[in-house]
Amino acid sequence: MAPQPRHGVPEWVAPALKSVLERVAVTQTEVGDRFPLFADPGTGRWTTTGRGSWTGGFWAGLLWLRARYTGDDDARQAATTFTGRLANWVHADTAARGLIFWYGTALADTPESAALRDRAAHACRDAYDAELGLVPWGSAFGGPRLMARVDGVPGTVPLLATVDRQAAVTHLRRHLELCLGEGSFGWSWRYERPAGWVLCDDPSSGWSRGRAWLLLAVADAVHRLGADDLADITGHLIPARAVPLADKTHPGGPLDTSASAIVAVALLKLGHRERAVQVLEELVHTHLSGDGRLLDGCYDLTSGTATRHELIWGDFFLAYALAALTGLVETDDA
Repeated sequence: MAPQPRHGVPEWVAPALKSVLERVAVTQTEVGDRFPLFADPGTGRWTTTGRGSWTGGFWAGLLWLRARYTGDDDARQAATTFTGRLANWVHADTAARGLIFWYGTALADTPESAALRDRAAHACRDAYDAELGLVPWGSAFGGPRLMARVDGVPGTVPLLATVDRQAAVTHLRRHLELCLGEGSFGWSWRYERPAGWVLCDDPSSGWSRGRAWLLLAVADAVHRLGADDLADITGHLIPARAVPLADKTHPGGPLDTSASAIVAVALLKLGHRERAVQVLEELVHTHLSGDGRLLDGCYDLTSGTATRHELIWGDFFLAYALAALTGLVETDDA
């Protein structure tokens, strides 16, 4: 059920959480048995997918948040159903299993969801390449299989750690070496023999979500795995602006509120509550619509896809951060 307000929580937090989770109910009615990806900023209408793609876990996670908030049996059943439908991705060849299964199951409280999470974690461990020191990005979404992408780290760190702590730590540290090792950010790398790792030019070094994803993964490593030595690098990853540009190399381009929502959760995990509240206040007061839609998210600037839209993972991380402030969840729940 909705928690009683915590002492010291800004008065705008609880109404904002209520609004976002009411939007989840509206979305559920609109999308039916499909998974929402992004919604038009004007009409609020969702573009959907049948199998969930790499974002399916965020929809399941939002449904679990709503079920916990309302205590409603129908909401719980919807969350259970969509979590079960993620099973098709267990054996997909992709490091995005971390995004799909960690966030899709971490807030669930059913034996079936726990079993699904365990299967996905073992599949990640089986995909771990000891020579490369990481779980490769994989071939499920096309392109070369032997890649390291920053979005293959968040979620994968805590998921993999449930079955192989050392593999989780090594997976993260190898990505840190690549992403931060050349004096500037590099978010995607291709492995070639005998050359080794080759930097890819997409996403660009200015991609705001690259920093956000990596910060979240580091926060989970510090928070869950006791990797305190990594805390020192977080300052390089926290953006100066509460809501950054989607890509700093395009100064006239759109913002990306979804990156801010990810950063807010990471900041809460790291104990930087005051900064997290500042970020969330900006999101709520400037970018959250009256009907609970977090606008101004950028799905993919390069292709021009949904550049000023509501994004399902933006909604999830905003809701999760707000829920953590109210006490509905704890920062180590997901």
